[in-house]
Amino acid sequence: MTMKIKRVAIVGGTHGNELTGVMLVKKFLRCTQLVKRQSFETVCLLANPRAIDLTCRYIDRDLNRCFDRHDLANPALTGYENILAKQLFARYGASGTEPLDVIFDLHSTTANMGTTIIPISNSPANLQLAAYLSNLKPTIRIYLGLHSAQNSPMLRSMAPLGCTIEVGPISQGVVNASILQNAERLVLAALDYVDNLNQGVPMTIPTTVNVYRAIEAINYPRNGQNELMAIIHPDRQSQDYQPMSPKDPLFVNLQGKTIYYQDEQTVFPVFINEAAYYEKGIAMVLTKPQIVATDCY
Repeated sequence: MTMKIKRVAIVGGTHGNELTGVMLVKKFLRCTQLVKRQSFETVCLLANPRAIDLTCRYIDRDLNRCFDRHDLANPALTGYENILAKQLFARYGASGTEPLDVIFDLHSTTANMGTTIIPISNSPANLQLAAYLSNLKPTIRIYLGLHSAQNSPMLRSMAPLGCTIEVGPISQGVVNASILQNAERLVLAALDYVDNLNQGVPMTIPTTVNVYRAIEAINYPRNGQNELMAIIHPDRQSQDYQPMSPKDPLFVNLQGKTIYYQDEQTVFPVFINEAAYYEKGIAMVLTKPQIVATDCY
């Protein structure tokens, strides 16, 4: 990557009840020397202030679904998060007054996903960043989501380089010291990576990387009134990134009957029973593991 990086954002509170990111950004705002680097400006941003104040995910609409370019240009969308997204994009988007080159958006999940890196896009620069970070610790995984493209509704799509850093499992509205410390170390390492990249410092970046590519999100069994008719089977609960083969238990209904996975391929579910996804109709996201090259994707 030959682009000179001028401005990097560390974002917390895109969802106001994911306190790991909120607490880290508040710490960085107080201790600016931690995130100051020689070759670029670091912006520490609490993305959704009203939701943070109320410790809720959002006020009117999920802020992390408000950055679709058509939505940003739609004057009819006037809810709190839609207006906030337009303001953030006008400031930090590619044509904004303070455009961002890199975004590290900090999130947490109730699913048993450990530390997961979700690149902004599948470009070589983003895969190299993700590969470098995942190489720091063998338990870090890379997830290429259903929205892994720069032109997506996610806040991270405002910049060409960066990622979401997803940590868990942790309950909404809760801070866990170990998870917080691990996330801080990863953010600081990511800033060092960008600084070294800017200054041409040689770094060891794997030429290939293991990723989990999303192929489908599946819903819970529901009735005509959209009520849950089954829940995650005990054998599947907390088994994120573990294989699920045909005829494996998937759900259990309210009468105790097991519902089995019916597809013919083995998949690796993630975001299993994520609390925030009940409203989105997502019980889990099915992925397939792949090995991809980091320099010619």
